[in-house]
Amino acid sequence: MVNTAVTIDLTERIAREARSLGFAACGFASAAEDPVRSARLEEWLGEGNHGSMEWMEARLKHRRSPQGLWPDARSVIALGMSYAPANDPMALDEVHDRARISVYAQGRDYHDVVKRRLKALARWLVAQEPGADVKVFVDTAPVMEKPLGEASGIGWQGKHTNLVSPDHGSWLFLGAIYTTLDLTPAEGHRDQCGSCRACLDVCPTNAFPAPYRLDARRCISYLTIEHKGPIAEEFRAALGNRIYGCDDCLAVCPWNKFASEAYAASEFLPRAELTAPRLAELLTLDDAGFRALFSGSPIKRIGRDRFVRNCLYAAGNSGAGELIGIVETLRNDPDSAVSDAAHWAMKKLAG
Repeated sequence: MVNTAVTIDLTERIAREARSLGFAACGFASAAEDPVRSARLEEWLGEGNHGSMEWMEARLKHRRSPQGLWPDARSVIALGMSYAPANDPMALDEVHDRARISVYAQGRDYHDVVKRRLKALARWLVAQEPGADVKVFVDTAPVMEKPLGEASGIGWQGKHTNLVSPDHGSWLFLGAIYTTLDLTPAEGHRDQCGSCRACLDVCPTNAFPAPYRLDARRCISYLTIEHKGPIAEEFRAALGNRIYGCDDCLAVCPWNKFASEAYAASEFLPRAELTAPRLAELLTLDDAGFRALFSGSPIKRIGRDRFVRNCLYAAGNSGAGELIGIVETLRNDPDSAVSDAAHWAMKKLAG
């Protein structure tokens, strides 16, 4: 029999330690499967909304629940680390010779930062409870961080499908610790989106077929990061000057008025060269230059070719005639997606 008073005391101590390590939000959920959550995932995958992210379907059994991934798990500690920006993420929308990089990618790679803090919390927990087993996850395993965050009470999945915190808005990196401990689960957070449609209406590519439904195949974050090869022409103009990810649906969320950059970890402070980079400079990057510029950044994982492809679409949308010379040099690039994007950009700039 679980001593509820003891487990409540432990969850309070865990939450305190999490805060001391820089986590802005901490909650607790059961590791058992939730039938409703699983059904929604299967329906979303069945409709093909995951695009070319085949790994999501391939590991469906593990993704359905924490116990599907690790049968011994009893509880989930859901954690959020704030990356609330100090400046308006949409400020560069009309500055066409500059590139827009998603807020989350302007600082250090969140995978490394969050995982380091998760491991520290896990070590502390095992020291407190020597019989406990733990596993830590941050966006690198078949874990449904957002639904687990909602179940743990740290926020709710908004109409843009991202987690929204009443205290930190939409700016949270999520991580999870699975444990064999029986921890008292929190009440799931209630939806507080109300009648608001700001995130749905702002999307440049109409990636939301309905509230709480995302078609990744139309999402700029998916197209600029996950999608390989040329991006379909119907989306190229809508990309604007976004070259890595998109913040629009997050940036317009009214709950962000409660988010404060004071809670953001120092590692996520933007690097000066990534806040408003010039397209003219990014287009000249070769592989070595790309790797050097984005060392320690999540952007590095998409590689030079996909990155320059994105920059060429932004160049084509810029109307900046001074970019024609640089774009011209990329028309014969060895990568077919880059050369295709260069030809498209030349037509747009010349026309």
